[in-house]
Amino acid sequence: MPHDHSDHPHALLPPDPALRVKALETILTRKGLIDPAALDEIIDTYQTKVGPQNGARVVARAWSDPAFKAALLADADPVLSELGYYGRQGEHMVVVENTPEQHNMVVCTLCSCYPWPLLGIPPGWYKSDAYRARAVRAPRAVLSEFGVTLPEGTRVRVWDSTAEVRYLVLPMRPEGSEGLDENALAALVTRDSMVGTGLPKTPGAP
Repeated sequence: MPHDHSDHPHALLPPDPALRVKALETILTRKGLIDPAALDEIIDTYQTKVGPQNGARVVARAWSDPAFKAALLADADPVLSELGYYGRQGEHMVVVENTPEQHNMVVCTLCSCYPWPLLGIPPGWYKSDAYRARAVRAPRAVLSEFGVTLPEGTRVRVWDSTAEVRYLVLPMRPEGSEGLDENALAALVTRDSMVGTGLPKTPGAP
């Protein structure tokens, strides 16, 4: 006889993923296993407060304020803490600067250590075995797969993020961005450019 799934709880959940999540949330709330207010706060944090927009603001300020940039590169922790970017997954930060001579790239070879307060939750590719292994062995090949081709004379340095130290790449300011304010500059900064697998947008680019 075919197995009848109608008695299973999951058979009562709606097919739409969003509705399934809501139904599960309702069930768990009724059982006293979650607090809806706490859940809403967590969702709001990751939707509006934590994400690459934070790192972009830091980069934009570094591009436009030489004193801020110098302090950031010398000792990032107190600078970032003053801006409110600290805590879980961002306890100790080091900022490394891209230059015409050196391009920096970040990986976590052991797991997926990542600066959440500045960049949000790590993307899937950052956590993949392929990226974690190949970023160290063949960084230029990996960069080319991300669409980044560097001049032959530019060396690539790979930084291994750990539970103790996390890195943020300060990309080079794009040409044509002179005169832009910090908000306009922040719009040019991409998440990947702060990991080192991408470059900032150029002004006027889509």
